[in-house]
Amino acid sequence: MRRQMQPDLGRAGEQVQSGALELGLLQPFPFACRGCGDCCRGREDILLSGYDLWRIARRLNLPPQVVARGYCREYIGRESRLPVLRLAPAKRGGNCSFLVGGRCSIHDAEPLACALYPLGQEIDSEGQIRYYLQPVSCGRVQPGALLADHLKQYGIDAREEMDRRWALACMALADHAALWKKELEPVLFRRMQAKMAQGLYYEYDPREEFLPQLEENLCWIYAQAEKLQQMQKRRTIKKIEP
Repeated sequence: MRRQMQPDLGRAGEQVQSGALELGLLQPFPFACRGCGDCCRGREDILLSGYDLWRIARRLNLPPQVVARGYCREYIGRESRLPVLRLAPAKRGGNCSFLVGGRCSIHDAEPLACALYPLGQEIDSEGQIRYYLQPVSCGRVQPGALLADHLKQYGIDAREEMDRRWALACMALADHAALWKKELEPVLFRRMQAKMAQGLYYEYDPREEFLPQLEENLCWIYAQAEKLQQMQKRRTIKKIEP
């Protein structure tokens, strides 16, 4: 079944469904992937964080913006007003473009949502991470396995620092974007959204570590916002001058 959700915030975890069961790290999680590839077919709801895009770009040895143009679609969150990036299905067949021969061709750099499946992940405003079990009909039973085992096997625990920082950055930007939308004329606010997309997703060197670049880009985004606010003030003054 094709899922066409457009999650609003630029988070990258598998979206938590209503009624999903929260799991602790030491609770049983007997799910094991069979490698059927069904979760790679007919999906239009796989979000990428800037870290996800950076990892894929590093894997393909391409600039992030080139990867995004070839494999992703960007849209604006209806409520957050932030740029959001999702994987675009292939034009032929509607499956993930990285699904080759029934297998993920970038498995060592797969997005967080793919590594999590069938888990959902939530990160709250204080950076607390919670995991939820989603109902699925695939997979096989792996007796004795714990949630912590799954997170380690798929490298999810190793990237939690990045995912936490990304989530908190997006939450803070969403709060600021609400103010910028009120302060800036539509043309200037659209320019601000383009700058956020550049800083959040595209302005990275795959050969360099991600987190220092993210912090530098966030500073740049807020500096650009100040410039646009000053530009708005000058425009407003011109309009009211006799």
